[in-house]
Amino acid sequence: MKFVVTSTELYARLQSIGRVINSKNALPILDCFLFSLDEGILSITASDNETTLDTSLQVIEYEGKGQFAISSKSILDAIKELPEQPVVFNVDLSNMNIVIEYMNGKFSMVGQNADEYPTTAVLGENVVKFSMGADVLLGGINRTLFATADDELRPVMNGIYFDINSESITLVASDGHKLVRYRLLDVQGTEKSAFILPKKPANILKNILGKEADDIEISFDNRNAVFTLPNHSMVCRLIEGRYPNYNSVIPANNPYKATINRQALLSALRRVSVFSSASSSLVKLRLQNNEVHISAQDIDFASSAEEKIVCQYNGEPMSIGFKSTFLIDIISNITGEDINIEVSDPSRAGVLIPTIQEENSDLLMLLMPMMLND
Repeated sequence: MKFVVTSTELYARLQSIGRVINSKNALPILDCFLFSLDEGILSITASDNETTLDTSLQVIEYEGKGQFAISSKSILDAIKELPEQPVVFNVDLSNMNIVIEYMNGKFSMVGQNADEYPTTAVLGENVVKFSMGADVLLGGINRTLFATADDELRPVMNGIYFDINSESITLVASDGHKLVRYRLLDVQGTEKSAFILPKKPANILKNILGKEADDIEISFDNRNAVFTLPNHSMVCRLIEGRYPNYNSVIPANNPYKATINRQALLSALRRVSVFSSASSSLVKLRLQNNEVHISAQDIDFASSAEEKIVCQYNGEPMSIGFKSTFLIDIISNITGEDINIEVSDPSRAGVLIPTIQEENSDLLMLLMPMMLND
């Protein structure tokens, strides 16, 4: 079997799917890429046994067809430094000897039998399908991924929850301290359904969606989901379990409402949080007379900081404490010039939303407060 591909295109495709491969695998074959050549189309697969990512490209020339597996590290390191040029693969399928020729030299290595490579999961019955733009899905993942948990006891919290109905699709993520609800108003499903996308495949999608421009087709059953992109296809195992009722934890009536310049608040928090306690990262926000006072202190090191910035607030004075790292994360992931902070009580969650929502979307972020000593 023989085929010719360009070095830069091959490397780009291998690099994009190589993120699936774990540094340590129980099955040695999962350290490899699976190459399949058929009718001039080269398909390349990477898998960790739960997530499988495929890509395909048209070869320049070819003879024969077949499959083989090749060490991912070896092939990536070998072609990484090659400038743009044709690369010729000569594969002896009888003994898996592989010779890769390029302009000034060649590599020789031994591949593995493709029969050992795990088969890709196939969706069963009751498949649900819908589609959305690549930029829309990328925006949803970017808004929510940071809020997912790493909780062995509650695995359902370790992914992005897709809540689908005939009116909208809502992406939700929470780690128990912060929560993001991102509603897409211009994307709908045909029926009410839901799935939980694990963090790793979400990260993989985040890396490849930026290079796609067309709609993404998403199909899923109760165990697996398939994401079909123009240049890639990903099959991943879903997180099984019932996601908590996220709407029930969002306070409905919040009498204390302030409108603040997002960048000014973010910069102030970064400065003041330097002087917060290393163990708690507590910052205090006090709203009064069209100002927000931000303060932090570290009693152990006798250090403190405070700053005030202008905002729109005409209610009664009130104070609330937050973990600064979480608050900075949330504000960093909200777009727009101004944000609204809505609070009902110092002991209840604070709600942060952009003052002007992006078109066809509804973004809400929630952060649980910390107890203040004063």
